[in-house]
Amino acid sequence: MNEAQALGQSHYSFWRKTPSQVTVSGYWFDMSMSPGNPVPQYYAASPLIAQQMKQSTDGGIRHGSTRTGTSKFIKRFLMMSSVATGIPMPWVLCDYLLYYPFVDTGTNDEQLMTNSVSLPRFTDGVGVQMMAVSVAANSSLQPTFTVNYTNQDGTAGRTSAPCVLNVATANGNIITGNQAAAVSNGCFIPLQSGDYGVRSVESVTFTSGTDVGLFALVLVKPLMSGCQHMQTAPHEVIPLTHQSGFPQIYDDSFLGIICQPTGSLSGVAFHGEIEVGWN
Repeated sequence: MNEAQALGQSHYSFWRKTPSQVTVSGYWFDMSMSPGNPVPQYYAASPLIAQQMKQSTDGGIRHGSTRTGTSKFIKRFLMMSSVATGIPMPWVLCDYLLYYPFVDTGTNDEQLMTNSVSLPRFTDGVGVQMMAVSVAANSSLQPTFTVNYTNQDGTAGRTSAPCVLNVATANGNIITGNQAAAVSNGCFIPLQSGDYGVRSVESVTFTSGTDVGLFALVLVKPLMSGCQHMQTAPHEVIPLTHQSGFPQIYDDSFLGIICQPTGSLSGVAFHGEIEVGWN
């Protein structure tokens, strides 16, 4: 990677996000839906039809243009906060791969997905996770649902663990995570025992209760993680030093951040940097 740097095979980008949503302490939040640079995206497409996510069509944190015939890796990632509100705050940088829009929390009928497209990257599904992101607020009734999916081996008919919706109402909240509830499943939907990835989703079924909201079911590949500990010091992650190696990012990846604030992020400005290299 040092040789790539010497050859000018690197790219630097700056990003900024200022959420307008009133987030809740301990509830995971999808920062890709927040204003800033890159611009927000809203998972707005035809209901229940799979939609691929790409830098060229949807945005995301910029990581440079296509580098045909080379492999691109994250060398450095940095985050800083304008105020102390909401921190300490764990975060995860993900490659957003594909989503299913407008899953309805108001019906107990099985909601069948249309898979006219497949994963654009990490196509074997290894390590790919599902998260449920609110796009229209629930009314805190906390129904339960399961997801029927195809796992990393191409085995269909797998069923997730039951997921209970939390009581957060802001768009962008990941509605399965609540650190104060024993029944919470965290930011990602737990897979059937033995599975470690997802290739596609076949259906969602609310098995107990209903509500009035909508969510997008999003498939992501977690790339790296960290924690913004304080306002007075940027949090920098150098993967070679702090993690198990350089995370690879593929051409046209949509990069975004999910986070778990300790208060409302409304009006809080987050600034950051990303540096990638290729060889």
